[in-house]
Amino acid sequence: MERITPDNITWLAPKHIFVFGSNEGGKHGRGAAKQALTWGAVWGQAEGLQGRTYGIPTKDSSIRRTLSVSEIKPYVDRFIECAKAHPKLIFMVTEIGCGLAGLKPKDVAHLFKGAEAMENVYLPRRFLRKIK
Repeated sequence: MERITPDNITWLAPKHIFVFGSNEGGKHGRGAAKQALTWGAVWGQAEGLQGRTYGIPTKDSSIRRTLSVSEIKPYVDRFIECAKAHPKLIFMVTEIGCGLAGLKPKDVAHLFKGAEAMENVYLPRRFLRKIK
């Protein structure tokens, strides 16, 4: 069964975690990062579990430069390890890097290869298309 993240997440079911693109400064001022504040994202915390959210940096701390895919990869790898360590949580991954950071799903999706098989990770439809 494909586990697909809704295009627009406006509420979270119990045990659901909103996975959003952050910046290395943890300044959650716009886009999905700003929305994540409503579910417990912590201002100043760039990465990891925060309330009912999980941040994956896609921009630098100045928010001026989009990180390269190779710079984003370790953050995604740590996210996947976290999801493995918390099998009772459901991680709803947004199209990280594809909003304000300006990347395309084809650039980012392959970083999540393998996560599509994890029962507790939901991925955006466009990521799933690129992975398969």
